[in-house]
Amino acid sequence: MAQRGRKAGSLIRDRLVELLYYLKKGYGYDIYKYYVKIWGKVTLRSIYYHLRKGVELEVFKIKKVEEVKGDYSWGLKAKRIIYELGSNANPTKDVKIKKKIEKLL
Repeated sequence: MAQRGRKAGSLIRDRLVELLYYLKKGYGYDIYKYYVKIWGKVTLRSIYYHLRKGVELEVFKIKKVEEVKGDYSWGLKAKRIIYELGSNANPTKDVKIKKKIEKLL
């Protein structure tokens, strides 16, 4: 009998693990910019969803939360959540991805 529901895991979240393995830490929009340059089109909303879901699954953890001042469309400050790998992260340590990230840094 076939299993019901969604399969466990996510290609986007797996790629985020690889990205954070080499970046060591990052915040949502910065991670999104790297992701798009390496793997192509994805929505920012999807990246934020997978980061939040990854925190729930302990794939990612929140290193710190910063308040950044600026002139944003929604006000004068923004909350920046810095993520790093959590205890359940299993990066494949792909050398091809490492080279692509190094070119972008």
